[in-house]
Amino acid sequence: MPGIKEIKISHLPYFILLMTLTVSCQQNEVSNLIKINSLSSSIHEISGITILSDNRLYAINDSGNDNTLFSLTQKGKIINTIKITEAKNIDWEDLAYDKEDNIYIGDFGNNNNDRKDLVIYKVSGIIANNVSVSKIEFVLEDQKKFPPKKKNLNFDIEAFIHLNGNLYLFTKNRVKKDIKTTKLYKIPAKPGKYVAKLTGEYETCEDDSDCFITGATINRAEDQIALLTYNKIFLLSDFTKDNLFDGKIQKIKLKHYSQKEGICFKNDSTLFITAEKAKHKKASLYEYALD
Repeated sequence: MPGIKEIKISHLPYFILLMTLTVSCQQNEVSNLIKINSLSSSIHEISGITILSDNRLYAINDSGNDNTLFSLTQKGKIINTIKITEAKNIDWEDLAYDKEDNIYIGDFGNNNNDRKDLVIYKVSGIIANNVSVSKIEFVLEDQKKFPPKKKNLNFDIEAFIHLNGNLYLFTKNRVKKDIKTTKLYKIPAKPGKYVAKLTGEYETCEDDSDCFITGATINRAEDQIALLTYNKIFLLSDFTKDNLFDGKIQKIKLKHYSQKEGICFKNDSTLFITAEKAKHKKASLYEYALD
């Protein structure tokens, strides 16, 4: 028959072996991302992690869950649960820390870009088991409509850090068929009501599936910031002012795709990363060694 070529039977074993090796190599790309453990079903919607001076991990779930802060071992096992009684989980999306071992809970998930009740809870006294909570309420200085037009859907937030007495927030750009520009805002890290100031922007990429900024962290020396997406990390360094994108930015491909939303530094050379449960896969804790 025209257009169809014959394949000799004697060549089939070699052909099959070649295809098997090709697929195998594609599925086993070398990566520094190592799975540590599957996580408890209690945190299957884990959306943020951080670490304090007690070397424990702390974690939260996002919307649809209660107001619980989880204390974990570095193997991902739950040690303790802490009810944040003065806080409500509308859409908890990330955790940050400061050098006084305060934890900041970002209740700023805003998928529809229509929230007017954005808040960050500052939780003190966690290690001393003497918990107190205060509120940092804010609006974004450039949002005028709730929700805005579809071409301006860039007011969802899922990532932030603490630095020099301030909190820096990174947006998750939901504008379809557009370059994914994450916006950077700044507010004081103390109780009160504020207008978050826009201090910078950064274009991540054009693909909806892997350009969303879903988590952020800063190391103890405060000279490296890691931003997380579902399959990559942006590592920021040499920043000097409020625009944290004015220094060096390294893009790191994780060679692994999942709903990754939590990230924190274990030390200057290693990151912890978490991914939510997805279908038949449990929520997971990973380590990533920086080169």
